[in-house]
Amino acid sequence: MWDHEIKAMASTHAIIAVSVFMATVLPAAIVRGFSVYGTHLLWLYSVSGAVTAVSVSVFWLLGISPPTKKHTLGYKLSRLFRSCLYFFLSCLFFHAVVVLYGAPLIESALETFSLAVLLTSLTTLRCLCVLGPNVQAWIRVFSRHGAMSVWDTCLQITVACTLVGAWVGAFPIPLDWDRPWQVWPVSCSLGTTIGFLTGLLAAPAWIHYHRKQLTYKCK
Repeated sequence: MWDHEIKAMASTHAIIAVSVFMATVLPAAIVRGFSVYGTHLLWLYSVSGAVTAVSVSVFWLLGISPPTKKHTLGYKLSRLFRSCLYFFLSCLFFHAVVVLYGAPLIESALETFSLAVLLTSLTTLRCLCVLGPNVQAWIRVFSRHGAMSVWDTCLQITVACTLVGAWVGAFPIPLDWDRPWQVWPVSCSLGTTIGFLTGLLAAPAWIHYHRKQLTYKCK
């Protein structure tokens, strides 16, 4: 029933996954001494920027974003402003949550905020692309049985995988192994990215496998 949307989702996720790969490989060919560990913040922002640019472009081209009732320039600018505001507020929210989970409050503040930017780029941005700057729709999607389309279910899976990846990534930090990937926030950002990529793979596969049990109507 939703084969077309599942194929579109799989193609979209493949493009986004390739953008993560390219954001890792291309800077290494351009920037001298670039590495995931040695220049971690540069890699982190490279991935965040690539995922942001590609996600916005692909979701817009596919027409996944909710249609706007108004087509005036003022409304579109207001929508863009609210989306940027939600993105920034999400960065602050994730920063606060990470600090509450034990990250340094003042020391390594840049690293902590950079992780918050990555989390926002891989979670909140997808909500903005699929649902728009509509908090009520976000609450509906992430409530129990709130999904109303395969893209809503996709959001639930990818966001959950990303957040779980970030949480699991924090486990090796206190271990006395003295590895370069234990430096804050390397393991968390790697866990976030791996969780995100896992969600990109798992979402269309799970939806395809359970498509006969899904009872909601497509948008």
